[in-house]
Amino acid sequence: MEQLALIIGLLFATVVAVGLGDRLRLPYPVLMLLLAAGLTFIPGFPDLRISPELILPIFLPPLLFATAQRSSWSVFRIRWRTIILLAVALVVLSTAVVAGAAWLMIPSIGIPAAIALGAMVAPPDPVAVESVAGRVHMPRRLITVLQSEGLFNDAAAIVVFQAAVASAVGGTNIGGGVVLKFAIGAAVAVLVGILMGWLTGLITRLVTSMVARSAVTLVVPFAAYILAEEVHASGVIAVVVTALEMKRHSRPQDAAERITRTAFWDVVELLVTGLAFGLVGLEIRQVIAEEGSAIFGMVGLAVVVCVLVFAVRFGWLALMAVLGRMRDGDLPPTSFKDVVILTWCGMRGLATLALALALPVTLADGTDFPARHEIIVIACAVLLATLVLPGLTLPWLMRVLKAADDGTEERAAAKVLAARAQAAAVAALKETELMRQLPPERVAVVKEKMRRLHAELLDGTNKNESAAQMRERGRELAITVQTIALDAARQEIVAARNEPDTDPEVADRVLRQLDLRTMMMPD
Repeated sequence: MEQLALIIGLLFATVVAVGLGDRLRLPYPVLMLLLAAGLTFIPGFPDLRISPELILPIFLPPLLFATAQRSSWSVFRIRWRTIILLAVALVVLSTAVVAGAAWLMIPSIGIPAAIALGAMVAPPDPVAVESVAGRVHMPRRLITVLQSEGLFNDAAAIVVFQAAVASAVGGTNIGGGVVLKFAIGAAVAVLVGILMGWLTGLITRLVTSMVARSAVTLVVPFAAYILAEEVHASGVIAVVVTALEMKRHSRPQDAAERITRTAFWDVVELLVTGLAFGLVGLEIRQVIAEEGSAIFGMVGLAVVVCVLVFAVRFGWLALMAVLGRMRDGDLPPTSFKDVVILTWCGMRGLATLALALALPVTLADGTDFPARHEIIVIACAVLLATLVLPGLTLPWLMRVLKAADDGTEERAAAKVLAARAQAAAVAALKETELMRQLPPERVAVVKEKMRRLHAELLDGTNKNESAAQMRERGRELAITVQTIALDAARQEIVAARNEPDTDPEVADRVLRQLDLRTMMMPD
């Protein structure tokens, strides 16, 4: 009961942190982390312990799913080079540099354990980035890069970490099979995601309850993650692909379901994010308590690794910017401002904590895992340095660089989509061929009302009909015509969302307005 009360308390604190963050213009995940860490200094504060093996399966699926729903396949088709360079190459480079530094600085750590440390601190957290960047009016092109990177880098880091730990525990060398394992795991995960996306679509078509259809989307991320892990594939990639497939097959007529599902997932994402970062704060405080005064002897090592993490990311992004200019590329980073902002937003989070806590205590022969205490302390230090410091200073940095977006580009993109929706609606009313795409009963109603109205206006029939009856029939006709127009407009925006030049989030906002208009129409 004590731990249940603590979880409820963290959920309530999340709501408070959101309100406080809005007033202070600070990201609520950072406030939750600091609040949770501070609470543990209270004497007698209860300890919340979650098995390291459960941290990723509990928190990653819903948070990755929520973030991936705001993207689309077209984004990844455009940015595949950026994703490979950041989500894979940069993770490998960061792992190698940190591992080399740890091997030089920490006696008897061994190469496998050093690589495990590097893999822990390599992947930025997409949830932290999403929560922080969205509050400082960061340009959408940069947020998209961070989202795309964060959705896949955990997969590469987890594979490297698992291979390094297995090598350390078993006393074997890490071979080139890691690359093959990652490639096969990624391919299988894509298939699992496509299968789960198709299965979810089938279920939602068979289930009539709107609440049940929304509830299915909460189960699906966990199912995709667990299924992928069971077949030794990447659960992270499977969840992301599932979300992208579900969005790709979204139907224009599901207006009410989209409204319900969006509201549902906004609440889920907020509470799970707050709980996750509250847990991070509790665990960091626990690490400090367990290490005691010995932690001061590790400060120097931690500082060096933190500096290396920032430096490697900055150097890699700067190289990408130079190469992009040489190729006349228009994808970020394209300037020094982009490089600085993307470097500062390389925030570590849940994956770093979970991997650190998942580190084995002993090796296969019963001896202690090499430098386990140092590895955990360094990982937590990197998490704090890359999350708290940038999270609290990013608004200031955006002002200094004058890089904040005033929303002009988003408004322009929204206007283009709105114009397309309006054109589609007008065309639907003009082109009678589109009437064949409507259900037969609606076509019959519209044709009958059109015929009667035309007869009244031209031939003067039904002159004895009361004015009230004529107004009612005119109202019904107006509703029917508006329904046709909204159907065509939603169809246009759903199709536009999957186009390469369309920002998925902007399309979702326009589609939401059309859905709300549809919901407000009388039956």
